[in-house]
Amino acid sequence: MITGAHFLLYSEDPEADRAFFSTVLEFRSIDLGEGWLLFALPPTELALHPGSGDFVQMHAERRMLGAVLYLMCDDPRSFIQSLERKGVTCTSPIEAEWGISTTLRLPSGGEIGVYQPSHRTMV
Repeated sequence: MITGAHFLLYSEDPEADRAFFSTVLEFRSIDLGEGWLLFALPPTELALHPGSGDFVQMHAERRMLGAVLYLMCDDPRSFIQSLERKGVTCTSPIEAEWGISTTLRLPSGGEIGVYQPSHRTMV
């Protein structure tokens, strides 16, 4: 029986990105030792999109499917303003048929998405 999901984000500066998730996004975490943090995630859903086959990540000597992280929120514009007050830059919101989205840059330079879905969700 499946009891949960564990996501991996690959970062060029994991320590800085871990600090960002702790201090800026205020995600709860536990320290497994030597700075390895596990973060609690809000309720999560999974969507499977068609891919080109080039979007993979090697892990445990296997070619694993690539993934894109979008955090869901109920008011992206307010969320963007709260991040800007903390010195975090987001892209201008984009409105699409599936929702309103933005991206935010992590300290490592990587980006994650944030969106307010306009479709039904599982959360």
